[in-house]
Amino acid sequence: MKVDLWLWSLEADTQADRALLSPDERARADRFVKARDAALYIAGRSRLRRILAAETGRAPADLTFVYGPQGKPSLQNGPAFNLSHAGGMAALAVCETGVPGIDIEKIRPVEKEVATRFFSASENTALASLAPDEWLNGFYRCWTRKEAVIKAVGQGLSMPLDSFDVTLAPDVPAALTRIAGGMAKDWHLTALDAGPGFMAALAMQNYGTPVQVRWRTIG
Repeated sequence: MKVDLWLWSLEADTQADRALLSPDERARADRFVKARDAALYIAGRSRLRRILAAETGRAPADLTFVYGPQGKPSLQNGPAFNLSHAGGMAALAVCETGVPGIDIEKIRPVEKEVATRFFSASENTALASLAPDEWLNGFYRCWTRKEAVIKAVGQGLSMPLDSFDVTLAPDVPAALTRIAGGMAKDWHLTALDAGPGFMAALAMQNYGTPVQVRWRTIG
């Protein structure tokens, strides 16, 4: 499986174009209370359309997204893709085979109760074993990897975060080690370098097939 990845700043995206968006996307942009949030959404969706258009040979405005039960967009004839954005940064994964899940998060202070509430018992044990100054990075390694898995599955919040385990220690490779109703060996996790102050991860249900990740540049 080959996965192409893009990482870019929504804040600096000067090619954002509202005209490329579909009527439902423009309506969603209009529902944002803050103008900055609307601008970031438009920047993300218009750039997504430009990248997918270049991959498919179609015009950006002509792409029609199909939405799943949890609101996840897809293209009827592929390729599969997943977009994530946080803190003014966006990350996109695109592949011809398989379904990618990608998550990017800006590292910010978080209450330890969040981990207790959402993470599994083994993940909380692993977090508790980290040095105090490593706890926050450990939390976001765990969070992004779990979010990437959920996005790859496509079930949204209906899939409990504690129904599967991921690694989170700094010296342990990214991996899914347990998943309810499935086999952990069928999954591939990749920790992505999203730059200072950010954490990101990619998840694929690859069934043992090697996953090749290629970073692409914005054209």
